[in-house]
Amino acid sequence: MKAVVPGSFDPFTLGHRDIVQRAARLCDHVVVAVGVNNTKRTMFTMDRRVELARAGVAGLTNVSVAAMTGLLVDFCHDHGAAVVVRGARSGADFDAEWAMATMNASLGAVETIILPAAAAIGYISSTLVRSVAEAGGDISAYVPSSVFSLMQKEL
Repeated sequence: MKAVVPGSFDPFTLGHRDIVQRAARLCDHVVVAVGVNNTKRTMFTMDRRVELARAGVAGLTNVSVAAMTGLLVDFCHDHGAAVVVRGARSGADFDAEWAMATMNASLGAVETIILPAAAAIGYISSTLVRSVAEAGGDISAYVPSSVFSLMQKEL
């Protein structure tokens, strides 16, 4: 089974890597779909976010990364994926994911698996990491070391 793990990944965090790794253990192949969320302000361009996501999944042999525009269900169909895997840090995240999962099933018969965030890193979000980085703080504990190395140019 092929799965898609979608997100804006701005930047790619340890929480993202954890969800991708867990999805990769459950599925034959995982495509990390780097997309656009019009409700979020981004720090990085699409090309840079794809580059950071590729660095973040380095070493995971059954994982690839691709830019996504348009609807997630269309991306899933184009990539032969039957399932979306998402992470949820809290009940509020679960509620939002449930609504999106229901819409995606309605639009394109794509199922969603929601994985709870790992307790040790469940508080990490791209928004918080961006805020710390923009204020000059050390984000090395919140992103994969390969991502941190690439981000040094922007910090």
